Amino acid sequence: MQSIQTNNKLSRFKKERASALPAGKEKNAGVTIEASFGIPLFLFAVLCLVYLIEIQSLRITILNAAQSAAKSAAEYTAGIPVLNTSLLKSDIVNRIGIERVERSILEGGAGGIGCTGSVINPDTGEMFIKIQYRIRIPLPVFGNPSAKFTEEFKINGWRGYPDSNMNEEDADIVYIAENGFVYHENLGCTYLQLSISFVPYSGLSGLRNQDGGIYRRCEKCVFGPSMAGVYITRTGGKYHNSLGCSGLRRTVYAVRRSEAIGRGACSRCSD
Repeated sequence: MQSIQTNNKLSRFKKERASALPAGKEKNAGVTIEASFGIPLFLFAVLCLVYLIEIQSLRITILNAAQSAAKSAAEYTAGIPVLNTSLLKSDIVNRIGIERVERSILEGGAGGIGCTGSVINPDTGEMFIKIQYRIRIPLPVFGNPSAKFTEEFKINGWRGYPDSNMNEEDADIVYIAENGFVYHENLGCTYLQLSISFVPYSGLSGLRNQDGGIYRRCEKCVFGPSMAGVYITRTGGKYHNSLGCSGLRRTVYAVRRSEAIGRGACSRCSD
């Protein structure tokens, strides 16, 4: 009997307590709690997106610098087939810019780039370039973690300068892409040197390529919904989910003009 009376008293106390609260205060308290969790989570998501874009931008910058440095190294190894990885590393840093490297989220700055896995085949002159580095994610809540990245590619041996004893047609060097249909007189042609950018997918509809066209999905690497960010080029008409997509790569060969039979001249760089 005493237990029943105690429960009745508790019930009355709760009702009196609830009736003492102003109307809508309980609801407003719930909204305040949700906002206190929602706003930090939203800001954290925005911060993650910013760092994701910076990470991809840094990776592309390092890869482009490594490819350019490897082309120069190919000339040095033509006479003596020994790859100087220290010189290769120094050249990569110089091409990126020492200030850009030291102020980036690259762990260790200029000293954080390693080329020790790069080798050259003395028989064929081919170089297998391997660049390793770590990128730190400056989020104090996780203790500033870092992630390891590796960039690998192969570059053919240097074929030397044109022979002065060749006739004019044979001495004239042009450049062709592996799957292209035209030849190029300028190695810096925008059709050969792709400018890759990593952009948020949400802003893609407002972007246009160099010719004013919109970007459509790549059938080779975009399946289903796109990721938060995609890759585009200034001269292309497709967006990509994967940086390794063949649509973002150019394998270029330097050949004599007489060997470019069946290919027309590039409308951008050829006379």
